[in-house]
Amino acid sequence: MAGFTVQEFKARIARFPKQKLIHLPTPFRKLDRLSAELAGPDVYIKRDDLTGLAFGGNKSRKLEFIIADALSKQADVIITWASLQSNWCLQTAAAARRFGLRPILILFRTSDLAPEYDGNLLLDYIVGADIRIREAEKGKVVSEERAAGVIEEIIHEVKEQGHKPYVVSVGGSMPGFSMDIPLGAISYAEAFAELLEQAEAEGISLTHVVLATGSGATQAGLTVAARALTDDVKIIGISVSEEKESFARIVLKISEETEKALGIDSGIKRADIIVLDDYLKEGYGVVNREVAEAIRLVFTAEGIVLDPVYTGKAMAALIDLVKKRRFSKEDKIVFFHTGGTPALFPYRKALIELLG
Repeated sequence: MAGFTVQEFKARIARFPKQKLIHLPTPFRKLDRLSAELAGPDVYIKRDDLTGLAFGGNKSRKLEFIIADALSKQADVIITWASLQSNWCLQTAAAARRFGLRPILILFRTSDLAPEYDGNLLLDYIVGADIRIREAEKGKVVSEERAAGVIEEIIHEVKEQGHKPYVVSVGGSMPGFSMDIPLGAISYAEAFAELLEQAEAEGISLTHVVLATGSGATQAGLTVAARALTDDVKIIGISVSEEKESFARIVLKISEETEKALGIDSGIKRADIIVLDDYLKEGYGVVNREVAEAIRLVFTAEGIVLDPVYTGKAMAALIDLVKKRRFSKEDKIVFFHTGGTPALFPYRKALIELLG
């Protein structure tokens, strides 16, 4: 239940230092042609693919807080991990370079994509990241437990070289290692306040936010803010990697840590965390026909490019939910575009086959 004004809420977030990396506020507008095509509720978009750092994306918001934390701890190396074509890793490398930190990226092969210099991996190479490629279970995001051995190995190596590492979990989501509080989620609590101000300025009463959810911080931050600032806006996470029960527990844990950091006690519970895993299909990083068609539809209707791993899958889900009448005609839905578009190119073969 709403308990704060937007200004009161933003004042709590302002206590956490940031380093300027991106252009805010990101654009917010109605998807007129897509809404007409779907003949359902009004669909809007929040363009966090246009944050401005290294092709943009939601990770840039997180990194404004995370880089500030790393600098305050006098780190000179930043270590993180994710999948081979990770937008998070690219954004981290770009942000690290921007502030003179050396980025070390542990990239796990979680799909059948070859480790070729293409998409985000090409950009990682160009920006001069120290890239370490490892094998991993197909179709799954690599958790901290799965990555622990190689992380500890690299931490030891960096310290032996006389450097001070800052280690942050995949997606900047879960506190641990060098990050004491969920800075990634705090950034998306702030993003929801930004969205709410934009919607209210246009006289729009939002009912739902739909997003791709992969490591949990973005959904957690949006959920915490929605609960603090509104009475009934629902945050719907479309899982791209994990089944809903285990992943919802992760989002809930990050949400609780976020409320604790912000000094909020709204009694957030499992029922507040909406995760749909119906659209996982073959698993993380596997493109199917519905995803390919959603990418084409949004590009042809609105001139907006989605990626095949996160936003394409979330948009395919949104389209299906509208067609199945999971929303009413009066609803106002915001699709959060979280970026990741460089990953489109390594999937070109699959996309051409599916759309041919």
